[in-house]
Amino acid sequence: MTRRTDWPSSEDSFRSAAGDPEDRNGRAGRATRRRGAAQEADAAREDGAAGRDGGGSLSSRAESGPPRTPEEQARAICLRLLTGSPRTRKQLGDALRERGIPEEAAEEVLSRFEEVGLIDDAAFAGAWVESRHHGRGLARRALARELRTKGVDSAVIDEAVGRLDRDQEESTARELVDRKLRATRGLDREKRLRRLAGMLARKGYSEGLALRVVRRALEEEGEDPELLEQHIPED
Repeated sequence: MTRRTDWPSSEDSFRSAAGDPEDRNGRAGRATRRRGAAQEADAAREDGAAGRDGGGSLSSRAESGPPRTPEEQARAICLRLLTGSPRTRKQLGDALRERGIPEEAAEEVLSRFEEVGLIDDAAFAGAWVESRHHGRGLARRALARELRTKGVDSAVIDEAVGRLDRDQEESTARELVDRKLRATRGLDREKRLRRLAGMLARKGYSEGLALRVVRRALEEEGEDPELLEQHIPED
């Protein structure tokens, strides 16, 4: 089985900021992880070699081969899932639990995968924030919520979303509003403001920031600032 070293293109082109030498340990560290990951994949292939019928994928050998140890099963399951998309340790742990892998065997394999870089929650979180902010315009609050559902540790989440500062969030919010302005023309002032601000709120922006950005955009279109001010609560 060939291990993919890049994040897949699914879900807003979620790619691997994880392999960036600026964010990790440089080329030497990356090469070491590749070697370790390759050795792990080779070991999984050897585990399934007895069930090989002249070729086929690791998943087909896992199903057709002879009974294996829980560790061998866990390794094959994790490699198969990671080939589809990057996963957090918790996501893989949940998958192993659902498949009946004993906890001790699961922990051993998951720890080994972390050692060789096949599981890296910090890299996952950094890549997720980069992709979902630029691809979907999500704010820090929404990004943190998504990462929590994937089992990423709070400290890791804080570090990942902390790379987005207030100015970057406000700039992205304005870009989102500019894309929607035309579709709201013809609505009354209050409805227009609330519809645009509501769009930003659903993406995780605070009410104060959302209303401020929308008000500025509408003022630039010619709306009366004093009339808009009636609908803007104080921060």
